[in-house]
Amino acid sequence: MNETSSSQLPESVDVLIIGAGAAGLMCAATAGQRGRSVLVLDHANKVGKKILMSGGGRCNFTNLYTAPENFYSENPHFCKSALARYTQWDFIALVEKHGIPYHEKTLGQLFCDNKSKDIVDLLLAECRAAKAQICTRCSIQSIEALQKGYLVDTSLGRVACESLVIATGGLSIPTMGATGFGYDVARQFGLNIIPTRAALVPFTQHKRQLERQQELPGSALAVTASCGEGSFNEQMLFTHRGLSGPAVLQISSHWREGQAVEFDLAPGYDLAEWLQQRYAEKPDSHLHNVLAEIWSKKLVQHFLRRHGVDSRPLKQYGASELAAIGNRLQTWQLVPAGTEGYRTAEVTLGGVDTDCISSRTMECKTQPGLYFIGEVLDVTGWLGGYNFQWAWASGHAAGEVA
Repeated sequence: MNETSSSQLPESVDVLIIGAGAAGLMCAATAGQRGRSVLVLDHANKVGKKILMSGGGRCNFTNLYTAPENFYSENPHFCKSALARYTQWDFIALVEKHGIPYHEKTLGQLFCDNKSKDIVDLLLAECRAAKAQICTRCSIQSIEALQKGYLVDTSLGRVACESLVIATGGLSIPTMGATGFGYDVARQFGLNIIPTRAALVPFTQHKRQLERQQELPGSALAVTASCGEGSFNEQMLFTHRGLSGPAVLQISSHWREGQAVEFDLAPGYDLAEWLQQRYAEKPDSHLHNVLAEIWSKKLVQHFLRRHGVDSRPLKQYGASELAAIGNRLQTWQLVPAGTEGYRTAEVTLGGVDTDCISSRTMECKTQPGLYFIGEVLDVTGWLGGYNFQWAWASGHAAGEVA
């Protein structure tokens, strides 16, 4: 049985994994290497869909700087054990073992040189070597707890197992088949669900705001985006619906409806002071030409118009006037209309309450033999390969014991 098989399922296996994404496939390979008989089921027509589309098709498969501080959870300590026992260096070694060329982009983000399929092929090769079976186009109809183990009724038949691993992901990008199935299983067995919401997601803006910046979609600039306790210094992109780019996706995890997000539009500069320096160095230069040293001409025109500032030679402004202009241009406070939601969100915040789960094994504390791994848990990483590292680490932790 290979990754696209729909042949007869075995009557029983040691480990049944529901979900053939990053966490599920890592768990399958790890458990199979221990000599356990493993079956992975997925309702989609192919495995690893989220891997294939990630990183612009090149899969940002981990981050050199992965640490517990890069994750959100009601229990920030929960992820520490798994991340410490299967690190970014362990997955990098696996990538190198399979001869996959890769590169660091920015901020420790590692991408495939070629395509995301290289990572899917790596996981499938590891599963084949471990004799783990994978079956797609197989939907789950019911799960029943036995005296020891579980009986799972599927569209292709019934399977009994000792260990049942839920690796079904969250609600993000439903067009790729994302559902709340994993949360339904958790509720069936009495587990608490931390309320979920879209994360790593673009902001939308009100119609009037969009009309004022209708010439900007496609324009990008470096910003520091801040909201609540979060602050990220990366690129921001203007879109036809609002704002995107790494800085916006990152800060969206901290944002709540009605809150303002503050953008420093010239990080690394004190514009008030910088304009005074430029005045001393080139007093005959026009304000818009000086600002074009920092921003594109299109952005300069927009920012000046938004604040009602006329562009004149610097010598025609008073010192206090220049300082005031610099302060006004430096900071932009915006209350987004909302986000684009799960439709484009990269991940789901919230999920299965980690208080119900062993941080060492990923096993449910009150339901022996039931495991939850990956995005379905209330563990969500920053943008930049962290969520994949959580998938590898949690999948490996469960695979070592399931």
